[in-house]
Amino acid sequence: MHKLYLAALGLALGFPLGTVAQTAPEIKALREEMDSIRAAYQERMQALERRLQAAEAAAPVPASGDPSMARPQAAQASSFAAGDRQVARGNASNPAIALILSGSYTRTSQDPDEYEIRGFQLPPDAGIGPGSRGFSLAESELSLAANIDPWFRGAASLALHPDDTVSVEEAFIQTTALGNGLALKAGRFFSGLGYLNPQHAHVWDFVDMPLAYQAMLGTQYGEDGLQLTWVAPTDLFVELGAELGRGRGFPGNESAGNGVGMRALTAHTGGDVGISQSWRAGLSVLNVKAREQALLATEASGSRVTNAFSGSTRVWVADAVWKWAPNGNATRTNIKLQGEYLRSTRNGSLAYDLDDLGTAGSYRTVQSGWYLQGVYQFMPRWRVGLRTDRLDPGTQDLGIDGAALASNGRRPRKNTLMLDYNPSEFSRIRLQVAQDRARDGIVDNQIFLQYQMSLGAHGAHGY
Repeated sequence: MHKLYLAALGLALGFPLGTVAQTAPEIKALREEMDSIRAAYQERMQALERRLQAAEAAAPVPASGDPSMARPQAAQASSFAAGDRQVARGNASNPAIALILSGSYTRTSQDPDEYEIRGFQLPPDAGIGPGSRGFSLAESELSLAANIDPWFRGAASLALHPDDTVSVEEAFIQTTALGNGLALKAGRFFSGLGYLNPQHAHVWDFVDMPLAYQAMLGTQYGEDGLQLTWVAPTDLFVELGAELGRGRGFPGNESAGNGVGMRALTAHTGGDVGISQSWRAGLSVLNVKAREQALLATEASGSRVTNAFSGSTRVWVADAVWKWAPNGNATRTNIKLQGEYLRSTRNGSLAYDLDDLGTAGSYRTVQSGWYLQGVYQFMPRWRVGLRTDRLDPGTQDLGIDGAALASNGRRPRKNTLMLDYNPSEFSRIRLQVAQDRARDGIVDNQIFLQYQMSLGAHGAHGY
């Protein structure tokens, strides 16, 4: 029995030693295989890092807009500088393509074809008013953007209008590597005036533009020319801009010939207040020329006439925006308040009633307007907004035509309420009601139901 115990003990002690001896080559092989995989992985990661560094050096891109309501000042400055730029991080043969589909139903108590803004003479194609009644395609947009090479990027936006026409809203090239906070844009673009003017229609918080923009900028001022911007290397966001162009849009009308028909200067500053608040304010000035510019006007008797203006126009725009989101998180609730004041001075001559009298005389007007609006996201996906508009026809020196075109002193105004639902960041359904008193002594009650859907690679918007 004693010998049997000794034999069992020897077998028990010898078994693991035999197993270890038997599996040692296998363990060694596994370790060698792991070392080989680890080395290959490290080599692959180093190769990818080298490719990434080479790509970033060869194709730098400007910072895109940050859609958050409150953020650190450095990120905010990048957002301010970028505006609504759509940065394509792919190669030149694969540009970022985005399609904004928009449609609406419009109901008005007054005929939109007879719409006018009392006391303000505007071109026949100014695009003011609520638009067509009933169901219609609202302004939809097709945009493309991509880097061209290490020094330039390009972008274009085509607007699809309800009347089956297509127009070029923007088509420009822009530098990406000037350095020192400088960026140069050339082509067709929305001017950097004010706060709303550079924004595309699908970014607006309401269906339409404020009355002040409609009356003094023909709804939205676009230009063919050059734009230079500079962002200061400071903690406080500071951006300065200068623009030159041919003055193709109202209040100009392409009168420059080989010269320059439009000049503009813009200045914006902004920053954060704690982690929940951010702000931006600016001042801009636009100078344009016009020659024999056709304008529609209403006589003191109530009749419509077509006049022609030749001269210069200066428009000042002061804007301010404040945003709040608890702890900088805007996903659940946030507030945005914004307002702008516009002042327009026109000097020159006016040919009165081209279809009949055709008399000419001196012409000078000083007019102004403002709007103030607030938008409150009271729960995820739901927002409500209120906007009030006021216009002042101001003082008018109409020369020999003063009696025929004299204003009755009434000031156009409008109040608007909107409610929108955003199922996702790519879709929006909006209900808007407005009481429009832009026409002389007439109240136009307006109802809009609008949808906006975004397809494709659409870049982040500016602040």
